[in-house]
Amino acid sequence: MNETMTKKTNDSEQDIAKILVVDDNEQNLELIQAYLEDIECQTFSAKDGLEALDAIKASKPDLVLLDVMMPKMSGFEVCRRIKNNPDTDDLPIIMVTALNEMGDIERAIEAGTDDFLSKPVNKLELLTRVKTMLKLKHLTDKLEKTLAYLSELEKEQK
Repeated sequence: MNETMTKKTNDSEQDIAKILVVDDNEQNLELIQAYLEDIECQTFSAKDGLEALDAIKASKPDLVLLDVMMPKMSGFEVCRRIKNNPDTDDLPIIMVTALNEMGDIERAIEAGTDDFLSKPVNKLELLTRVKTMLKLKHLTDKLEKTLAYLSELEKEQK
């Protein structure tokens, strides 16, 4: 697993988004990680689906950028496994693919992907979608914490 820290500031490491980039092509990994240097995040990579699932268990990323066509396990199957696991079902996934057939898009949606990017990846589009997904993840996490807190308050008052 390759790990890269980009634009670390004085904030604690917990505040920095962790992004898993999954692609079997080293050039694609390096390109996407280089593009992500423009935002404050920690990136790490996996080169196949099995490695990606292990990395998710080990480091709990905030977002996964997932290639579709990979050896050992396709991105569709990785996505399906992430979304069918209660521990990771809320993990945002952006599928990155050269596929553009309607059937492939339907398969990705059925697998549970949250968004798509087409290859070759456009830097502005990548950064915009990543920022949007991270903001959505942050707000969802905040909402879940607030709801848990309110639930505890209700229990205390009964």
